[in-house]
Amino acid sequence: MSEPDHEQALEWIGVGHVDDLPEGRVKTVTARTTSICLVHFDGQWAAMDNHCPHQRGPLGEGSIEKGVEDQCWIRCPWHGWDFDPLTGKPPGGGVKDHGQKMFPVDIRDGEIFVGIEEEAPHERTVTDVMTETMVNWGVQSVFGMVGHSNLGLADAIRRAVGRNELKYYGIRHEGAAAFAASAYGKLTNKPAACLTIAGPGATNLLTGLWDAKVDRAPVLALTGQVQTQVFGPGAFQDIDLASAFQAVTKFSQPVLTSSKHAELMSLACKNAIIEQDVAHLVFPDDVQTIPSSKKAGTPAGRVAGHKIKPADEDVAAAVEILNGAKRPVIVVGHGAHDARDQIIELAEKLGAPILTTFKAKGLVPDDHPNAGGVLGRSGTPIASWFMTLADAMIVFGASFSNHTGISPKRNMIQVDYDRMQLGKFGKVKVPVWSEIGEFCKAANNLVSHNGEADDQVSEMAKRWTMWRDEKQRRLAEDKGTGIHSFAIFEVLSRLVPDDAIFAVDVGNNTYSFGRYLETKGHQRVLMSGYLGSIGFGFPAAMGAWAATQDLEEFKGRKVIAISGDGGFGQYPMEFTTAVKYGMDITHILLHNGELGKISKEQRSGEWPVWETSLVNPSFSAFARLCGGHGERVTKAEDIEAAIRKALDVDGPALVEIMTDADLV
Repeated sequence: MSEPDHEQALEWIGVGHVDDLPEGRVKTVTARTTSICLVHFDGQWAAMDNHCPHQRGPLGEGSIEKGVEDQCWIRCPWHGWDFDPLTGKPPGGGVKDHGQKMFPVDIRDGEIFVGIEEEAPHERTVTDVMTETMVNWGVQSVFGMVGHSNLGLADAIRRAVGRNELKYYGIRHEGAAAFAASAYGKLTNKPAACLTIAGPGATNLLTGLWDAKVDRAPVLALTGQVQTQVFGPGAFQDIDLASAFQAVTKFSQPVLTSSKHAELMSLACKNAIIEQDVAHLVFPDDVQTIPSSKKAGTPAGRVAGHKIKPADEDVAAAVEILNGAKRPVIVVGHGAHDARDQIIELAEKLGAPILTTFKAKGLVPDDHPNAGGVLGRSGTPIASWFMTLADAMIVFGASFSNHTGISPKRNMIQVDYDRMQLGKFGKVKVPVWSEIGEFCKAANNLVSHNGEADDQVSEMAKRWTMWRDEKQRRLAEDKGTGIHSFAIFEVLSRLVPDDAIFAVDVGNNTYSFGRYLETKGHQRVLMSGYLGSIGFGFPAAMGAWAATQDLEEFKGRKVIAISGDGGFGQYPMEFTTAVKYGMDITHILLHNGELGKISKEQRSGEWPVWETSLVNPSFSAFARLCGGHGERVTKAEDIEAAIRKALDVDGPALVEIMTDADLV
């Protein structure tokens, strides 16, 4: 048994059995959190610090080799530095005269025990301060992957998780972490964080961060980085993260030894929250564990109220147009989701239809008498009918995407809290800078129904009847090559709870969802709006589920993911993430064996259909192999039972429905 370097109270920790390590071999073992090179040599046992003093190479992954004069040495596997197997001394005292730190070893009935000094109290670090600051600013969930260049930061997050201040979700691909954080921000207006290592881990975030940026969702990106001493020359995984993230972030800064660490995190959180954008911090490996006694930052005194009231003259001009209109129409975008009740009150007073952009689907439920459904390519003929005949229009929180199809009207009123959005794509009659709820509050006291106006509410009911009859007729298009997508969304419309949260992918499934699913109650819809990124659906559902664990207003709400086989195929292994954390997500997967939307676009452009077919596994069997619920549906009459069963599962469930790519 080797002796300790000095007398001190020891804790004896079992690290294995003598049969685990043959004579003449070394092995890495862990005692508590101490990494040790365990040695069996010349009939003796020894234990030394596992880290080579050169670049912390793992000696336990090395080997015992003969050197000059047949002297045997442990050779570091990284750069070949040598150490005596039983004393830890280097040849000739060349590295450090005292050599490696040694730990006492005791063999008891064949079990190997190593003596470790009592654990010292944790010394607070820079990343402890920054993690505490992040928590103070309201960040509650982190999606990420722990790795070699973020271990100090990860340990600070681990401690916060242990104090029940944060929740952490270890994902399988960093792109999914960014999509989950983006969806969390879209749903809550609060940032979640995504954690990665340097290099490829960081760059894997970029697509999801662009999704957040263009859809104005707050996200906090935390990326590891190589040590500051090797910045620039081209060290392993050293890339210029500041440049890589410059375009996608509102705020991006390195965390340096000399930084004001609490202030830096406070500014990152403030930019994400106030600007509704992406904030990014780069954590060099060596900075993460620097001791710090500084206080954490807080938002106290740093965030003002956000209620922007409209100018009186703008309200008066808008009300004059609305009160004089015979066919006024209200268009609602995603930016209006906090003012739902006030918008409905305004519509009811005017007798006006409410049409939504696709991103705002569900903001006003389709079963409301004034609701006209979704505008544009993924919309209903009802919405386009009322848009065409409108003689005045008020647009709330919409960004006028070319996919939405908001017709330019002479009497258009636009209300937005972002002044740059007002008249961005062309002149409007009355641009109003205001928080939408504040405008509605002012206008609702002044508007009145025009006695000469058309009865658009009764007309709306007739139009819904016509559209529902048309949807039923489409079921007869069944060619025997797959289920019509309307059959799926008709069932979903009936079965899902009134407060369900939908996370929708990109593709034919998305168009069918917008066109056929009728929303109700306080349902919410999350999508990759402006970026339109395939693969968004399931990671977004993970982000939405995390929000149901964090925020009271979303607790208990069911999360439904919608995707095609192409979209789910982007991040299928995240289903195991959902299983690991018990995420209650029901995934409806429309399986048609191809990138159906792309096939349609090729045909529409008079191109030959090329390279859109897919080779897929049974996704329902895959879900079961992952430890979740999976069921496959091939007949329309089986859809309802399968979805009911999946909705009842308390955990991840996947319903794979075999569909016809042409019946959308």
